[in-house]
Amino acid sequence: MWLGLDRLTRAARVRIPPATLAILAAAIAAGCVAGCGAGHSSTAATTLPAPAGPTGKTATHKHTTRPISRTNKPIVVAEHAGPPPLEGMHQLRSELRHEMALAGRDSGAYVYDMTTSATVFSLRAGTKRPPASVEKLFTSVASLSELGPKARLHTAVLGKGHLGPGGVWHGNLYLRGGGDPTFGSASFNRLYEQGEGPTVSQLVTQVKRDGIRRVTGHVIGDASLFDSRLGPPSSGFAPDLPDLGGELSGLTYNHGASGGLKPGAFAAHALALALRSNHVWALASRRTGVTPPTALPLASVSSPPLSVLLRLMNVPSDDFFAEMLAKQLGARFGGAGSTAAGAKVISSVIGADFGLHPKIVDGSGLSRKDKASPLEVVDLLRAIWHTSMGNVLSRSMPTVGVNGTVASIATATPAQGHCIAKTGTLDNVTNLSGYCHTAGHQLVAFALFVDGPENWQALELEGKMVGYIAGRDPARP
Repeated sequence: MWLGLDRLTRAARVRIPPATLAILAAAIAAGCVAGCGAGHSSTAATTLPAPAGPTGKTATHKHTTRPISRTNKPIVVAEHAGPPPLEGMHQLRSELRHEMALAGRDSGAYVYDMTTSATVFSLRAGTKRPPASVEKLFTSVASLSELGPKARLHTAVLGKGHLGPGGVWHGNLYLRGGGDPTFGSASFNRLYEQGEGPTVSQLVTQVKRDGIRRVTGHVIGDASLFDSRLGPPSSGFAPDLPDLGGELSGLTYNHGASGGLKPGAFAAHALALALRSNHVWALASRRTGVTPPTALPLASVSSPPLSVLLRLMNVPSDDFFAEMLAKQLGARFGGAGSTAAGAKVISSVIGADFGLHPKIVDGSGLSRKDKASPLEVVDLLRAIWHTSMGNVLSRSMPTVGVNGTVASIATATPAQGHCIAKTGTLDNVTNLSGYCHTAGHQLVAFALFVDGPENWQALELEGKMVGYIAGRDPARP
């Protein structure tokens, strides 16, 4: 059973551990919807500094000390500009040129020394190619720009009716979704969300506190924030469980689980079951509906802040999170809770704020119609360095050779523990982009786009290249 994450995990043959499958199977066999679900694993992110650029909206912040990871000491960045040292430069370029030759003519790369403001390596850097999950960098930046790092997404219970004697609620309850990808059961969130997401049991506690002990109507899921398309453009908007690990909806539960229903109706069913297990009689409707404007607010839970959502998305490269955030941007700023509206918002932000114009059709990069160049990706990384937005983004990315989708990349090389990077993989598309702190105390932004070779071959090439980049010491010939 494959995880619905970045295809890099499949290229590396990563499967759900048998112990986890056993837990899920036992929960399903017990028939406890409120404690079941299938989804993804995520790992704590780490951070690495990256230099300032001229085009970021908040490029006025100057911080010179930032940790690489929670286990490493902070790195002090020497801020100076000047001509790039030539010692070691020719060797690095030769090494990168050799690996890119093996990658083939459909590949491109751009490497930029942030400390000396100099291009280190450029090969077909302006050619646009499918970014795959490197696209999530654009989605992350647009989300931070429009929503802010402290933004939270809300899931609420509202009632249309009135509370009578004996705690009887005469009417319906509505579970209104706010597009939160982390809403689910406590057991699921502990396994797959590092315990970060809000739970259905928290809503039940509040409903009981309101004095409700029986509902005469139904519990109805309200997923109207987003459109009814359950998948991304790459699947023709049909459900794409292999890649997303769930179905998209304005109201989801346990990473878009559906149990034969629509995701919103499944979430309402989970709430009804949780209410009954806590001595509140309620039945769920098999259909979703729209909350009446006069419904009374009864309970509410919130997602983790966006800064945490981005970590949960970027470390394991979770496509479901990315598409949910794209629809969130569309719903709030694009006039519709659709992928198309969200993609337009992302494109607008990246174009207006950074002067970059990649072709964006989704939030995850699953579509091969998405197009970006290595130069555009590095320009974005340069622009947000030393900004509050850049700090949040870097903390959301995994550390090479340590965790997330880059845990097995460039191990036992100078890059291990000294680079953070976003992977991007489709069949025969293998990309890697991020920042490195080099052996010579330089800060480097890079984007490696390898098209053509099989993923495992491309990963070997990129692992060598990022190792060469991180090992660069201009003082050593």
